[in-house]
Amino acid sequence: MAASLSEVATAFVDMAHRIVWCTAATVDRASRPRSRVLHPIWEWEDGVLTGWVATGPTATKRAHLEASPYVSCNYWAENHDTCVAECRAEWALDLPTRERIWNLFKSAPAPVGYDPAMIPGWDGPDSPGFAVLRLTPWRLRVMPGTVLLAGEGSVLSWTAASDS
Repeated sequence: MAASLSEVATAFVDMAHRIVWCTAATVDRASRPRSRVLHPIWEWEDGVLTGWVATGPTATKRAHLEASPYVSCNYWAENHDTCVAECRAEWALDLPTRERIWNLFKSAPAPVGYDPAMIPGWDGPDSPGFAVLRLTPWRLRVMPGTVLLAGEGSVLSWTAASDS
């Protein structure tokens, strides 16, 4: 069912922050899918949903996003709650953004929040091994497990107007 961005984004953030870890897929230079596990944090502010990933700027990730700047983030829980964000991804290289996201993760409540300094090589937001990806969704889908298991509830979805 199509729903407003506000309704879907709120449900998405609630579910994603409860599940915490997502399988993220990119495509390589040969258009082959590649998956990894990521731990995004999502901000829903002033009608805009933005995901942030603290990550290492590996050559593989850089090459994938250079070939295609899109990522699919799929969350799944044992009760079969699932939510997906199809996003445009871009590196946030400026130090003020890196500092803000470092502190966002550090100050957020568990299980989404954690101290980034616990990762080897991440001594601070200006560490060469620390990078930030900004995720801008163009499509969201939220499906409570009750829809699959009992036919109860509804699937919420939203697609940006320019990507319909």
